[in-house]
Amino acid sequence: MFKTFFNAWKVKDIRTKMLFTLLLIVIYRFGSFIPIPGVNATALAANIENYDLLGFLNLFSGGSLSQFSLFAMGISPYITGSIIVQLLTIAIPALERLSKEDDGREKIEKITRYVGIGLAAVQSITIIVTLQNLSQSSGGESILNVISLFKDSKVNEVFTYITIAICCTAGTAFLMWTGERITEKGVGNGISMLIFASIVASIPDVFVRIFRYWEILPWATIDTQHGGLIRWWVPLVALAVTIILVVGICLVDKAVRRVPVQYAKRVVGRKLYGGQSTHIPMKANANGVMPLIFAMTLLQVPAMIAQFWADSSAGFPKFVSTYLSSSSTNVAGVIIYNVLYGLLIIAFAYFYSSISFNPVDISKNLQQNGGFIPGIRPGKPTSDYLQKKSSRLTMFGALYLCLIAIIPSILLNVLGIDLLSHFGATSILIMVSVALETAEQLDSLLLMRHYKGFLG
Repeated sequence: MFKTFFNAWKVKDIRTKMLFTLLLIVIYRFGSFIPIPGVNATALAANIENYDLLGFLNLFSGGSLSQFSLFAMGISPYITGSIIVQLLTIAIPALERLSKEDDGREKIEKITRYVGIGLAAVQSITIIVTLQNLSQSSGGESILNVISLFKDSKVNEVFTYITIAICCTAGTAFLMWTGERITEKGVGNGISMLIFASIVASIPDVFVRIFRYWEILPWATIDTQHGGLIRWWVPLVALAVTIILVVGICLVDKAVRRVPVQYAKRVVGRKLYGGQSTHIPMKANANGVMPLIFAMTLLQVPAMIAQFWADSSAGFPKFVSTYLSSSSTNVAGVIIYNVLYGLLIIAFAYFYSSISFNPVDISKNLQQNGGFIPGIRPGKPTSDYLQKKSSRLTMFGALYLCLIAIIPSILLNVLGIDLLSHFGATSILIMVSVALETAEQLDSLLLMRHYKGFLG
């Protein structure tokens, strides 16, 4: 992969694309430190650690949420909006017909942008209002640093909320535009690159936590701030788990099931066409990380609703913290949460596969071009065969995602290792997948350039 980057850097056109992508990512990171007026970032950062949902959003915003900067909402509202629109496309016939039109994809994308912008405004206000109410009810430090612009404090508070919503919405809209520009003129998928940059930005914090465990001799034990004794091997275990995850993700990401295809010979005029053999590549995990993100987003909904309760010991918030939280200390709660998590990953894997892979269309295209799978009759038998192969690969990919998402978290929790915090298996999976995808695109650009040079 590094050789691919070095070779791509030597080519002027590709180097321009890489520099353009890097420039936009740098602008994104600089914007993550521009504060939004009217928010006490110190008090907000202290409250974020208490909620899994906010910790997840903070990771995907590159730490911007804990500082409540211009890009506090990150690109998450756009991802959530994309999930909502995709679900509605299946449920609403009008949207399904629109998606099949020639310019339907552009219209669907436009609708997704509007939904993402709306979610950014609602999400920013919801977080601030909820944390403000919880802070006031608990007698803690106020989240809002009210600006004295009006004599009426209520008017001033409303004005502050409006300012926060406008700034957060503008930041998300700018990130959507940045992602589209990276996809169009840069390298890689723009949205994926922004998420990649956000997760990479949290890596230094992970290393800082690791080095804090080694402040004294490595064979001694130290007393952590939580009062527990953590031995010297804790960072080594976390590092070993990370390396195993990276190697496993790379192996599965590169795994492909090749379905052989044979094209019949055809005589058109005086030329003979067809007769060659090829294959249909079907990736072992064709859905990527999307089922995992879908499942995580859905599981965070109860926690988000529970935040509106001022009394955290009430029935619903207590039920959520016990049985629907990844940080639950109850054994039954841990089991229920992880079982639900795994079932949602499997369900969304099949859902996403039904959207992205259509065996009927592939079967028709093969039949129209004189292609067939050896031993399988053209038409419906071919589509059934492809559907069977796709279902098996989808199940493998879903179980693989379950293994990646659940087992390392349980292992680290059992050992009492919280070094990785919210930076878990999902983050590693996203980073490795985006890096491999970007390397593949650079390979394609290099190959295309060699073809152009050969033809020229």
